[in-house]
Amino acid sequence: MRIAFLIMAHKDPSQIARLTKRLNHPDFDCFIHLDAKINMADFAGLAQDKKVMFTKTRIFVSWAAFSFTTAIYKCMEEILNGPVPYDFIQVMSAQDYPLVSTEFIHRYYSDRIRNNFISCEKDGSEWWQHAKGRITHYHLINYKFPGRYRVQAILNALLPVRKLPVPYILYGGPRASWFTVTADCGHYIVQVMNENPKLRRFCRFTWGSDEFLFQTLIMNSDFAGSVLNDVINYIDWSGGGANPKLLTVSDFDAMKASGKLFARKFDIRHDTAILDLLDQ
Repeated sequence: MRIAFLIMAHKDPSQIARLTKRLNHPDFDCFIHLDAKINMADFAGLAQDKKVMFTKTRIFVSWAAFSFTTAIYKCMEEILNGPVPYDFIQVMSAQDYPLVSTEFIHRYYSDRIRNNFISCEKDGSEWWQHAKGRITHYHLINYKFPGRYRVQAILNALLPVRKLPVPYILYGGPRASWFTVTADCGHYIVQVMNENPKLRRFCRFTWGSDEFLFQTLIMNSDFAGSVLNDVINYIDWSGGGANPKLLTVSDFDAMKASGKLFARKFDIRHDTAILDLLDQ
């Protein structure tokens, strides 16, 4: 049973090195997507580990833009078409960290070899009451030109409410960006995205599509019955705002009691001691 960890990164090579070291296991490989606007030279040392590879796919990513979602599925496609067959692909950020040993992770996935692990809520939930505008309104976050927000406001004032161009029930949520899928499910995601230019065009004008697009595709497919919901990642959104809480030593007991395999978000410039505790 082999796992490919797809790490979406844009900063802190030393923290990524610590993460990949913790993920060292004979059946684990780490693939790093480095944002195209970042200088590769600062991260080159990571590739000295034969279990760590940079994806050939490099996309200029903007926060909450469709470019991030594109980077994920294009990297998944690269991994799935590579020479090594994987049973799972786990999509994670460079600010994630394991809460359990690699042996436990390997055994956990081995015992659930046909499951997919995503976190999502169905349309109509409290989260969707606030998030629906991500789809129904035009968002120009993919574009960088003066006056784009004024143009965005005009588009939303003049044009009809937008609807997803597929007849699917919406699924998504604040923990949905980071997930683990089987190779078969990964191939399905890549196929749907590659074969639906209308869907890609629509999503270019959404906000935060990484938190609903793949989840909606999976939950409206034959893979829905294989999904284990919200079991992988500990994320604390209690602080409000657009980003989760940075986890520190004070969060250790809550993480330990959560039963999750991973947690985010960590920052070694903010608190290194928590990672030392987790390593112990």
